[in-house]
Amino acid sequence: MRMRLSTYLGTIILSGWASVAVAQAAPIPPAVKARIDRILKATPLIDGHNDLPEQLRDCCDSKVEGLARDSDKRPKPLMTDMARLHAGGMGGQFWSVYIPSEVTGDMAIRETLEQIDLVHRLCAAYPRDLAMAVTADDVVRVHKSGRVACLIGIEGGHQIANNLAAIRQFRALGAGYMTLTHFKNNDWADSATDDPVHHGLTDFGRTVIAEMNRVGMLVDLSHVSPDTMRAALAATKAPVIFSHSGARGVNDHPRNVPDDVLKLLPANGGVVMVNFYPGHLSADYGRWSSERDAEEARGKSLWQGQPERRAAAMKNWDAGHPMPKTPVSLVADHIEWVVKLAGHDHVGLGGDLDGIPVAVEGLGGVDGYPLVFAELIRRGWSDADLGKLAGGNVLRVMRAAEAVARGSVAPAQAGAAGH
Repeated sequence: MRMRLSTYLGTIILSGWASVAVAQAAPIPPAVKARIDRILKATPLIDGHNDLPEQLRDCCDSKVEGLARDSDKRPKPLMTDMARLHAGGMGGQFWSVYIPSEVTGDMAIRETLEQIDLVHRLCAAYPRDLAMAVTADDVVRVHKSGRVACLIGIEGGHQIANNLAAIRQFRALGAGYMTLTHFKNNDWADSATDDPVHHGLTDFGRTVIAEMNRVGMLVDLSHVSPDTMRAALAATKAPVIFSHSGARGVNDHPRNVPDDVLKLLPANGGVVMVNFYPGHLSADYGRWSSERDAEEARGKSLWQGQPERRAAAMKNWDAGHPMPKTPVSLVADHIEWVVKLAGHDHVGLGGDLDGIPVAVEGLGGVDGYPLVFAELIRRGWSDADLGKLAGGNVLRVMRAAEAVARGSVAPAQAGAAGH
């Protein structure tokens, strides 16, 4: 999911949704919390996707100061700060270095470099809380030091501008994964939220995956079409991730993973990292959101040039159509669906925080992760399986990708250009 969060939250507050957006789940019993703490001390909790860098660019002129605590109390609230990262038990975070799909060519490479630089500056600004990490061993080492390992994810294949040299240099700067597409198709892969053009991957798309394998960059299949998922799984030599997705068998949303693809994961070794956005998780929220969008479009048509009248109409609509709540149990339902079809070795967490307009109850900040573990403990999960969910599965995938890279041979032709 991607939207200007500060703009959307302003709409939420004006229309009276704020209490839903920040609603808290029931407190965790002390014995359960102690068990969760033991699990997250033994295995780093690694989240697959957080959009704080984008928010800092858009609302804060790319400044990294002022994130020690209470970022949710800002005039433009954030879901992430150092205090809440520690409260949530975070051990490793993939920070998204997203740029819009409309930005292409050399400008895409420039803006991606600026976002990567922002992550490095963020890490340097909070040395007691954060440390950069590239390998699985780095994550383990940083976690043992009591800090959060900072990893980098590129959120869209358009960001390489069809240039294999960009893959190599982004990896050299610490990028751990690349999402093959974002909301739109690119020149070599289809997106889940665009009409199909390639019906999977082009030959150059398969070359991109081969180069990612060679340099040890994880292939991320969130945002791509089912055909692209299948083509990538057939092409890659290393396990894949879905950095922030759900299960289509629970909610038939195009951003979620179909059952047949989930069944392919054990052979590949990959991991689906379940996100916290109600639009992906909940059919009820999806219907409500669509109805609200339709009402807003109706108002724009009926009352052109009359913003006050449109605002009053939406306020009345909101009063009569409260946003449905999305409980933590629905996150657990998506997790257990992935487990049902792929197994406990193939699931993780990718909240998409600071990239979504509203979150599951209690999961609207990076301090909320223990609520997911508490719900799964209530359902009878073992410590070993909770450790896999937390970060054990992602560490295994990272190590496998590193092993593939070590065994790879550099191409005879290092050609920078993609076509």
